[in-house]
Amino acid sequence: MVKQLPAGRFGLNTRQTGKIMTTGHNQTVASRTSVIEREKSVEEFRKIDISEIGSRIHKKPRFLCLHGLGMSAEVLQTQLIKRWPEALLGKLDLAFPNGPYLAQGKSDFEGFYDPPFYEWFQYSQDYQEVSNFDNCVAYIEDYMIKHGPFDGLMGFSQGAVISAALPGLQSQGLALTKVPKIKYVILMSGGKFGGSVSKFACPKLAANAFSSPVQCPSLHIIDKKGQKTMLSFIEKIEKM
Repeated sequence: MVKQLPAGRFGLNTRQTGKIMTTGHNQTVASRTSVIEREKSVEEFRKIDISEIGSRIHKKPRFLCLHGLGMSAEVLQTQLIKRWPEALLGKLDLAFPNGPYLAQGKSDFEGFYDPPFYEWFQYSQDYQEVSNFDNCVAYIEDYMIKHGPFDGLMGFSQGAVISAALPGLQSQGLALTKVPKIKYVILMSGGKFGGSVSKFACPKLAANAFSSPVQCPSLHIIDKKGQKTMLSFIEKIEKM
């Protein structure tokens, strides 16, 4: 007959396995070291200020970056990395898709970057007719669904023209209905569909894109001196 030891006691030939018998039930024994470490972690967490916790989990604003006519995602990304300081780039989470269509005609970037080059939609030679704008918007929304969520849009040239129109279209329920609301817009060397001073025709879908002021914060850059303004803009939206 095997003699039963008192609960919590081990015989000379008994190997400790991390479990003991207490009132007939197995119970796991946590090591003293792990208990002490856990208590230290809890104590350290209690010392953290709530505002500090917020700063630790703060994420960078995420922008969908739309390149210009006859460019590519690689061209725009390379240009921004070359021209923008790390102090600015480090505050942003940027995604660079290619446009849905191969560029028609010769690109201004041939000889400087490798093809292919892309465009988002097409204009007629006199800029009075627009083709494939609806398909372009659907393509952008599909990309945002697959790779988002995104906080804002950033566009250069043709990409800026699209980025300027999309917040208004979204607010009217005409575009980007399956993705979160656009919070910010950054436009570089952009233009506007339609208008009395614009030579660019307006797609039917975007006819009322500017019928009311854009409600989200926006920044418009037209020259190389916009880096300081850009940094100030990003710092402001970080606090929102």
